[in-house]
Amino acid sequence: MTDLAPLRRALLSVSDKTGLIELGQALAARGVDLLSTGGSAKTLRDAGLDVRDVADITGFPEMMDGRVKTLHPMVHGGLLALRDNEDHVAAMEQHGIGAIDLLVVNLYPFEDTVAKGGDYDTCIENIDIGGPAMIRAAAKNHGFVSVVVDVEDYDGLLAELDANGGQTSLAFRQKLAQTAYARTGAYDAAVSNWMAGALGDVAPRRRAVAGTLAQTLRYGENPHQQAAFYVDGSDRAGVATAQQHQGKELSYNNINDTDAAFELVAEFDPADGPACAIIKHANPCGVARGSSMVEAYRAAFQCDQTSAFGGIIALNQELDAQTAEEITGIFTEVVIAPGATAEAMSIFGKKKNLRLLTTNGLPDVKTGGMTVRQVAGGLLVQDKDNGHIGLDDLKVVTERAPTDAELADMLFAWKVAKHVKSNAIVYVKNGATVGVGAGQMSRVDSTRIAARKAQDMAEVLGLDTPLTQGSVVASDAFFPFRDGLITAAEAGATALIQPGGSMRDDDVIAAANELGLAMVMTGMRHFRH
Repeated sequence: MTDLAPLRRALLSVSDKTGLIELGQALAARGVDLLSTGGSAKTLRDAGLDVRDVADITGFPEMMDGRVKTLHPMVHGGLLALRDNEDHVAAMEQHGIGAIDLLVVNLYPFEDTVAKGGDYDTCIENIDIGGPAMIRAAAKNHGFVSVVVDVEDYDGLLAELDANGGQTSLAFRQKLAQTAYARTGAYDAAVSNWMAGALGDVAPRRRAVAGTLAQTLRYGENPHQQAAFYVDGSDRAGVATAQQHQGKELSYNNINDTDAAFELVAEFDPADGPACAIIKHANPCGVARGSSMVEAYRAAFQCDQTSAFGGIIALNQELDAQTAEEITGIFTEVVIAPGATAEAMSIFGKKKNLRLLTTNGLPDVKTGGMTVRQVAGGLLVQDKDNGHIGLDDLKVVTERAPTDAELADMLFAWKVAKHVKSNAIVYVKNGATVGVGAGQMSRVDSTRIAARKAQDMAEVLGLDTPLTQGSVVASDAFFPFRDGLITAAEAGATALIQPGGSMRDDDVIAAANELGLAMVMTGMRHFRH
């Protein structure tokens, strides 16, 4: 293994031909001989470059619809031969194998084919075989061979050659090799995960997880933790696919909280009217609907004005000027919305530290996706919580049935509770949260904390009665005892929605009847740990 390795001969075989002509011209200008295959060779030749077909050196034409073209000793010998090994050099001379010093390959667009809804056979046809084999061979022999798998590395390669008189350094080749192995690993992960889904295998024996670096972060949750942001290549609307219009780079916590905010607000169909969610530390501190976006924001902000300071705001419709003006009244870290008017963006432009993200849509919260969490020595993998309920799913279990207004608030509260850390308690009144209790070890504590925050907010607003008076309550899991229900009633709640399923359900129902409360059960739990 040597430090500087000359680059005399290159094999270019790419699916994405972005920048191919410019790269070929730059290499040819530096005296590099070009080999290529199929469409890549045609593209280079049409641009006036002198290119030799791989079929000319293998002695075999491309066959079987291009499936067999590079799987040959004349190619792999040129990639794998150790230039400082006498036996390898002798074998190359004996069999007429020429060294290949640079491999430029990007793979068949398997991920794009899946994303576009390709059928089974089409997806199978877009699984690259020769490309990954060559990439892995070149990467293994990085002591002498450079391998480029990403278009964005073309300029870096040319700069490296210029800096080293037409040679590449070992450190540069090592970096390319690491990127190459990560690319083939991600590619295989995409294929294996797609196939598991196609076969209906929810727990395949081996599960691969991969991503592409989107951003190196300043630090993680805390300054002593290093961090980076990777994207999985899906087109799901959200923080990973959003356009940032202003403000400094997002931090680890910004990304985490913004994702939580946008996934929550997406629960509310924009066709049913504006909705706003305000998030702090991945938990909602205010969620509301309104007749206009500014009304929704004001109602959400009124739930907990203290926690909203420095929070993340998510909207389910376009950000307008009036709402933008209102939001700038306090310090906000990030605003994410499907879009924003030019006037709204101009207003935000005066707040240089405020990040504005637009997504051109909302994520579909009813379908798709996995969540992956690392534990010591392993990964926990599960479907996203796509569970939803409607009026027909509710079972009235008390003597008093809820009113239509209570039912509407119950369903609203249930959607919010799904996005609150367990144990979760959410008080809602007139389409807006008025108290949120999150992440407590006991459910009754969450009930008390949410009620207390509502009482504190009422005092700030100068109200004589707590915001929870006349509200409904959602609980993400069953009430294990009647104490939580009694606490909610003392706060002024009149109706409750909960999954049910406790061995003490009868006792909790009896308590609700004694207090004149209406209660429905969903049969569905929404733990979020």
